[in-house]
Amino acid sequence: MNNSLAFIHDTLPQKVMFGYGQSSTFLKQEVELRGSKKVMVIAGERELEIAQKVTSDIEVALWYDEVVMHVPIEVAERARQSAADNGIDLLVCVGGGSTTGLAKAIAMTTALPIVAVPTTYAGSEATNVWGLTEAQRKTTGVDLKVLPQTVIYDSELTMSLPVDMSVASGLNGLAHCIDSLWGPHADPINAALAAEGIRALNEGLPKIVADPHSIDGRDQALYGAYLAAVSFASAGSGLHHKICHTLGGTFNLPHAQTHATVLPYVLAFNAGDAPEAERRAAAAFGSDTALEGLQRLREAVDAPQRLSDYGFSADGIEEAVEVTLEKVPANNPRPVTKENLSKLLEAALNGEDPAVLSASHTLI
Repeated sequence: MNNSLAFIHDTLPQKVMFGYGQSSTFLKQEVELRGSKKVMVIAGERELEIAQKVTSDIEVALWYDEVVMHVPIEVAERARQSAADNGIDLLVCVGGGSTTGLAKAIAMTTALPIVAVPTTYAGSEATNVWGLTEAQRKTTGVDLKVLPQTVIYDSELTMSLPVDMSVASGLNGLAHCIDSLWGPHADPINAALAAEGIRALNEGLPKIVADPHSIDGRDQALYGAYLAAVSFASAGSGLHHKICHTLGGTFNLPHAQTHATVLPYVLAFNAGDAPEAERRAAAAFGSDTALEGLQRLREAVDAPQRLSDYGFSADGIEEAVEVTLEKVPANNPRPVTKENLSKLLEAALNGEDPAVLSASHTLI
C-alpha cells in the first residue's frame, strides 16, 4: 500500500502587515509604495471614525459608505460606477466582511488593487472568494482579481467591536477552519493552517469575553481569523458555507451569527465520516472530540444558539434545503439528502443538542 503524500496546493500572493496601533503607518507605506493618487476608501457609517483614523496620513479622493450585507448586485454596480467616475487607482476597505465584499465586487470588474483593513474576524480579506446577491440568491465565486493585495491587521481597530459581535465573528472564522478540513480541495497544508487557526481562536475569544480590551485576546483572534481564511481560500467552500450562504442570501439572515449558530450542527453531521479531520480539530481544541471542544468554547463565550433568534422559521426549511442541495460539494464526508439536511436545519433552528445529529445515522 502506498502511503506517500500526494496533493496540489495553491498559495495566494498577498502581503500581511500585523501590528497593534500601526494601521495608519502601514497604510501610508503602502500608498507611497504604489504611488497611488486616487484612493477610494470604503467604510460603512459605523466604521467611519475608525477609517478616518486609519487614513489620517494619506489623501483620500473618494469616501464611500453604501455598505450592505451580502453585497446586493445593485449596490455593487453603483460602487463600480463611482470608482470609474472618480478615476480611482486604489481601493482601501476598512470594516468587516460586507465592506471587504464590496471592495471585491469593484475589483472584480475593474481589477483595481485592494488594501484591506479588517475590523472583525470575518476573514474575507485573505481570500479570493467573492459573493453577490441578486433576486434573493447569493452567488459566490473565485477570482484572483478580488484578492486584496495587502492586508493590514491592527487589533486596536477591533477594540470597539462589541463582545457579542466579536464572538459571532470569531466563530465565523472558526467555521472557515472546520470547513477547510473537508473542503473540495482540502490538503495537508491548509489542514495545518486550519488547526492552528482553531487553536488561536479557541484561545483568543474567551480572553475577549473576559476582558474586551485584552490586546492578547484580540491579537490571537485576528491571527486565527487570518489563518482560517487562508486555509479556507485553499480548501474551498464546504457544506457549512453552502448552508450559510443560502440562509444569508435567500432569507437575509445576519452573516456572522448564522455561521456561529450552524457550525456545531455541520461539525456533528460530518465528524463521524471524517475521522482524520475530527482528530485534528479535537487536538487543536485540546479536547477528546472536536464537538466537545467546540461546545466548550461556545459555552464559555455565550455563543448564538438558535436560527429562530435571527428571523429564520420552520416555513423556510424546505426552500433552504432545495437551494443548498444544488451546491453541496461532491466530496462532503457524509452523503447529504433532503431528509438529513432538513433535520440539520430543524436542529439549528431550535437550538437542539447537535450531538443528536452524530449519535446515529438512522436518526437522520
